[in-house]
Parts: sequence; C-alpha cells; structure tokens
Amino acid sequence: MTEEIKQGDDVLLYLDERRRYLVKVEDRSFHTHKGYVELRELIGRPYGVSVESNLKVSFIALKPTIYDYIAKLARRTQILYYKDIALIILRLGIGAGSRVVEGGTGSGALASALAFFVKPTGKVYSYEVRSDVLEVARKNLARVGLLDYVELKNKDLTEGIEEKEVDAVVLDLASPWDVVPHAYEALKGGGGLASFSPTINQVEKTVEALRREGFVDIEAVECLLRKLKVEVGATRPHTFMVGHTGYLVFARKSIKS
Repeated sequence: MTEEIKQGDDVLLYLDERRRYLVKVEDRSFHTHKGYVELRELIGRPYGVSVESNLKVSFIALKPTIYDYIAKLARRTQILYYKDIALIILRLGIGAGSRVVEGGTGSGALASALAFFVKPTGKVYSYEVRSDVLEVARKNLARVGLLDYVELKNKDLTEGIEEKEVDAVVLDLASPWDVVPHAYEALKGGGGLASFSPTINQVEKTVEALRREGFVDIEAVECLLRKLKVEVGATRPHTFMVGHTGYLVFARKSIKS
C-alpha cells in the first residue's frame, strides 16, 4: 500500500548526491539555491513523488530512514560514522529487545541507531557527563521518534554502571579502559562490549584492561569505506575519502570460575 505524506511528517528532499534536505511538511516555503518548494503541496502525495521549485527544478520527496536522520542531526560533538555504527550493531548482535548501555551520548547519533534496533521492547541506557550535550541529544532523539526507547543519564560511566544483566555495552569515551571493570559487572554472561577510539594507544590500554578483567573474543579492527564515482566507461574511486575515523575494539564477557 502506497504511503501518503501527511502534514507534520518529515521528508527528505533529494536534489542530487550531495544535496538533500530533511524538512518537516508544514504550510510554508522551503528555500534553496535552486528556488523554493511549497511544502504544503506534498500533503496527500506519495513518498517518492517529484516536486518542482519555483525555478522548475525537480526534487524527489523521500521517506527518511535512520541513515538520513543521523546524517542531519544537530550536533555539539563529532558523531560516529555509519560504517562504524553498523559494524557495532552487527558484531554485538543488537536487536529487538536488547538492553544496551552506551557511554558518551554526544549528539545522540549512536543512541538513535541503537534505539532503532532495540525497539519496541528493548532499551538504551545512555550516560553523558555534559548536561548541555545531553539536551541536544534529547531533542535529536525526539525528532527521530526514538526518545521513548532511550533513558538519558547525566552521569559519569567511569564511576559505575547502574544497570545489570545487559546485553551489550558500547563506549565512545576518552578513557574506555576505566569503564571495563564496570562493564564486566553490568554485562550478562556472553554479553558483548564495543569501544570506539581514535588513537592506537587508546586501543592498547583498552585491550589490556579487557584481558585483565577476563573478557574473551577480543578483536581490534578499523573499518574503511570508499565511495565510487560511477560513469559508463570511467568508473573509479572518488578522489577524496574519509581515511580514518577511529578503531573499534570488541570483546565478550566470560564467566569467572
């Protein structure tokens, strides 16, 4: 059944590969360098429809995915890239019903992705020491429609984790090794941990802490993504790419005898 656009819905106005705009459908004009689009004209029309600006430039009205939302979130801090987020979710086996502790809420990009996959019966417990950053994350999660699946906590994860028997712990902190003992206590047997760090020395300290605490299946990786410029007879990698975002460390809890 074709889904129609309603007033108040979010729409991704797609112009080309580089220019796409996340807008709320209201009784107003949306202005771009290619003219303005009357958003009210989208009401009652199906997603995927083409709409013209006053300069006769066509935009495609797409239904936003979690990928689109994360790309457009307001941010006070650097967010994780999709490639890293996707690997974290897959490697930790996060799905509907999972209970996940996140360390370092930031702008809420990772929390949004985690919440999208744990709903409708799971929960994300996200710790952040900066209250101003937490408010940005709260607004972003509400915009994506996922705030009900995230409990935001203005607390320092290095001082302890309140939840017990959780399925996974995900860290994006300056000193993840300080959280490793708390993560071990919070995780259920076999539960997974993922830590994102931009430097190698952080990886070394984190892995050492994981080994001391008795984690197993420890793995450190770097995930690279390269886009292609596709033209008939001239397809090649793009000239520029994001060469490095960070390193990921994964591990699982082994029950101590």
